[in-house]
Amino acid sequence: MNERIRVPEVRLVGPNGEQVGIVSIHDALKLAQEADLDLVEVAATARPPVCKLMDYGKFKYESAMKAREARKNQAHTIIKEIKLRPKIDPHDYETKKGHVVRFLKAGDKVKVTIMFRGREQSRPELGFRLLQRLADDVQELGFVESHAKQDGRNMIMVIGPHKKKAEAKAEKAAARAQRGTEGSSAQEG
Repeated sequence: MNERIRVPEVRLVGPNGEQVGIVSIHDALKLAQEADLDLVEVAATARPPVCKLMDYGKFKYESAMKAREARKNQAHTIIKEIKLRPKIDPHDYETKKGHVVRFLKAGDKVKVTIMFRGREQSRPELGFRLLQRLADDVQELGFVESHAKQDGRNMIMVIGPHKKKAEAKAEKAAARAQRGTEGSSAQEG
């Protein structure tokens, strides 16, 4: 039994959420013991305090499971980084652009970094034009979240996706399910 009882009575709520009413603390403890449940204080600041009859272990487990489910459904934003040079070969540019497209389709942000070396630092407009070209090429998938900024020897721009990570995951799962049904119908025929 609880030895440090400071309040003479509590407002009691039953195990199914029904209002029992205002009862003495000793009666509430006796009811909890008879029902093999715990007496849990849910609103300490109320006058009189509100207590509920419940299985506290089950309550803790269910609230932990709800929190876990909420975390599972939460989208984590990831920033992928692509590094380029101002004098990039056209084929290399297409390859890097393909990576940016893939990241944006997956719902990730992309940080594009242009690295300048030696005399290239005196020509930042080359890097700026390259970043603008890339932004124009992927404009249907993403938008420029932070414009090109010179940062020492680097020029940085961040591109954000138009669709959220959760939407991209759902779309990918739907496409995978569609391929699965097409594959099974092809095997039957």
